[in-house]
Amino acid sequence: MPLVIRTADAADSARLALIASATFAFACPPHTSAAGIQQFISSTLSEARFDEYLADGQRMLFLAEFDGLPVGYTMVVMGEPSDPDVARALTTRPTAELSKCYVLPGHHGRGVAHRLMELSVQSALEKGAAAIWLGVNNENARANRFYEKSGFVTVGAKSFLVGEEIEHDFVRERLL
Repeated sequence: MPLVIRTADAADSARLALIASATFAFACPPHTSAAGIQQFISSTLSEARFDEYLADGQRMLFLAEFDGLPVGYTMVVMGEPSDPDVARALTTRPTAELSKCYVLPGHHGRGVAHRLMELSVQSALEKGAAAIWLGVNNENARANRFYEKSGFVTVGAKSFLVGEEIEHDFVRERLL
């Protein structure tokens, strides 16, 4: 069975939480504590939280499956950012946030992230966004290279809390 990318639905919460818990640590810099990572996963990437995300009309979640198994996902959030640093940094409105973009390591380099990205960007455009933004840890070289190749430019910075630790993210934006 080939790669399938589809809109996630209410029955996918457990599958999304599984991918999230398996991939989030890869986005964190090496100094991030295991306790902080676990606290973030429990509070933000749990099955219950994905139930909430899937029920939120301002969010779109896309699930990538290979041979019927979940291998990646994205989440797009429509609307103005709540973080004042992000709001000041962005250059174009209306906007959407690419809040999550994760692929299991065994599927890197196979075009999964690219296809998820293009579907997410196209969906934001169809919902009326003129730009899409994201936050990415400034030490995550692999993700930053991918986002640059995907047309995102750095427009600012923001802080991001993982457990008790403050991390520093680039704010990247792509005009649609």
